[in-house]
Amino acid sequence: MYNPPCDKSFGLSLPIDIKLSNTSQTVDYPTNISHIKFVLVGSLKTWKNRRPYTEAWWIPNETRGNIFMDSPPSKEFLPWPETSPPFQLNEDATKLPVYPKLANPIEARIFRSVLDSFRHGDNRDVRWFVMADDDTIFFVDNLVQVLAKYDHRKHYYVGMYSETVISNFLFSFDMAYGGAGYALSYSLVEELAPLMDDCLERYPFSHTSDFLTFSCLSDLGVGLTIERGIHQIDLLGDISGMLSSHPQSPIVTLHHFDNIDPIFPSKNRIESVNHLMKAAKVDQSRLAQQTICYHRPSNWSVSISWGYSAHIYENIIARSALRKPLETFAPWKKGPPPMYMFNTRLPSNDSCQAPHEFFMESVKTIMTKDALVLTTYKRKAPRRLPPCFLAGNHSADSVNRIRVFSNSTLRKEPGRIECCNVKYMGGMNVVNIKFRDCRKGEVMA
Repeated sequence: MYNPPCDKSFGLSLPIDIKLSNTSQTVDYPTNISHIKFVLVGSLKTWKNRRPYTEAWWIPNETRGNIFMDSPPSKEFLPWPETSPPFQLNEDATKLPVYPKLANPIEARIFRSVLDSFRHGDNRDVRWFVMADDDTIFFVDNLVQVLAKYDHRKHYYVGMYSETVISNFLFSFDMAYGGAGYALSYSLVEELAPLMDDCLERYPFSHTSDFLTFSCLSDLGVGLTIERGIHQIDLLGDISGMLSSHPQSPIVTLHHFDNIDPIFPSKNRIESVNHLMKAAKVDQSRLAQQTICYHRPSNWSVSISWGYSAHIYENIIARSALRKPLETFAPWKKGPPPMYMFNTRLPSNDSCQAPHEFFMESVKTIMTKDALVLTTYKRKAPRRLPPCFLAGNHSADSVNRIRVFSNSTLRKEPGRIECCNVKYMGGMNVVNIKFRDCRKGEVMA
């Protein structure tokens, strides 16, 4: 679907016609995907390579919104596929009086995309405008769950700062990153829209659209509401350490896939995204949520990042330690320590501290009376270390797969820790794990 440029219907010199949404009325039904309007920003130069990222999560006829571009689609992109968000051309920001003064004119187009979306219409029943790049991966069920916590009739700016200290130092520790994605409540956009060009006049020196948005919202007295499952990924290399110890918050977005290694072994970046989406389509509430359990007969600690990875440690390690991500990655820009906005563990060649690594091989629902989901994790490679020689410990070298059984009918509650039972007989090549509710007062240590 190709829509004409916004400025064919709305002149930049004309006042903005603000039509109040029905959302200003009292509503007593929960937020669902139809209440979210996506404002995705891309470029024809990057779209060919980034389109698969967007199409991995976009649901035709369910998700609503547009992909805003800098120029009309060329012949290679026509006819515009239904599997992609409808195409929309941004207004021509070069007509703005402030345009020659802008430090980074390209960012003005990105900043004003929310305004373009608002002016474009089709805002009936919209509660949230969600801004993101064309290489942002959304987990839509979790996005809906997160936004449903907030009253869209009030002013909300929901997002997350960068993982790296240097990024936040250079811009702001209180700013949401648009690549990671952020959400603006409808009532806030109603107030923001007629003021956006004034913001450009006040902040022509700004180099990023995210800082423009942050500055404009600060002037309205609106601060950032943090959601820890929104990820900018200002990181380089192997981010498996971070994804294997994800915080106990629903994972909502991932970004910058072209700057990191493929997240699954033996797969390229696009194959990795599609593979992760197989688990996301089954149970987003558990996706990348860390569950830690112990097998006392072997003195093993087992960490499961559901739908992504599994680790076996040949030692009993405290949960507080395992919840720190292994620093398998590097910051996108070097600076003085601390590097990250979270604690990390350094990788080790100590047999009692280095994990055996497994990654999701398959996911399927088992049609039994127990209504279970089975995820299977395959060993990445031999660990190539001797066994941990602490008394009573057993080698995990023979294990080549881990099978995890979870409930297929009950969503995991955000922030709630699940427990699990480990079944393993010495020398076998498969470990079976069953997720369950933790018993009252159960100590996992």
